[in-house]
Amino acid sequence: MGGRLTGRVAVVTGGASGLGRAIALRFADEGAYVVVGDVRRDPREGGTSTEALIGDRGLFLDTDISRWHDVDRLVTSAIEGYGRLDVMVNNAGIAGRHSKPLLETDEADWDAIMAVNLRGVFLGCKRAVEAMMGQEPIGEVRGRVINISSQHGMVGPPGHAAYAASKGGVVNLTRQIAVDYGRHGVLVNAVAPGLIDTRMAVDTIAERGAAYKNEIPVKRYGHPAEVASVIRFLCSRDSSYVNGQTVTVDGGVTNA
Repeated sequence: MGGRLTGRVAVVTGGASGLGRAIALRFADEGAYVVVGDVRRDPREGGTSTEALIGDRGLFLDTDISRWHDVDRLVTSAIEGYGRLDVMVNNAGIAGRHSKPLLETDEADWDAIMAVNLRGVFLGCKRAVEAMMGQEPIGEVRGRVINISSQHGMVGPPGHAAYAASKGGVVNLTRQIAVDYGRHGVLVNAVAPGLIDTRMAVDTIAERGAAYKNEIPVKRYGHPAEVASVIRFLCSRDSSYVNGQTVTVDGGVTNA
């Protein structure tokens, strides 16, 4: 995929709000058809919905990514509507009230986070790779899968046992699928954002306090558009030899 994404087809999970919204809109603005899946249509941060902003450049489907039927319908709708699947972004994730220290985490907390953050990514990868394997390559690439991990999948954050485990699982799942399917022209990479200024980050910011910003080498929180730009690079011809990698977008905090 060189230059603009005109005519390409992307699926973005969790695309109603935050990072997923920024990713979906970036793809649409560059000419791609974008199929957005989410459990809600209204953005958590308020404003016009992603669905409305994309308009005739894509569609929105109510999607619970922990359910195979929903994931299958999401990808099938993209292929039936636009002919192929070039990019799958497995972005949807949860933390919130289920993310606690180990001894406070019960089985329901663990299962809730794993259902979305790891099972959902597994299902998205499985359905996307299946679709990409059956289509003609563009250049040397049949398709690209981008999984959203977290800086908390790279380090041990205090008090977030299940969330950190799920995001660490995404990193290794990405490596494994890249090794297995790179030879077939399917490239699989992950992006690990740090604290990005989205509605989902509000609780983390409140929990750690304003001093947390001073722990980040660049002394600020990230913007959703900055993460979207990294994902856009991973969907370009310039990244066609990048496979199985996790790109950390955190202002350098995991190196501090």
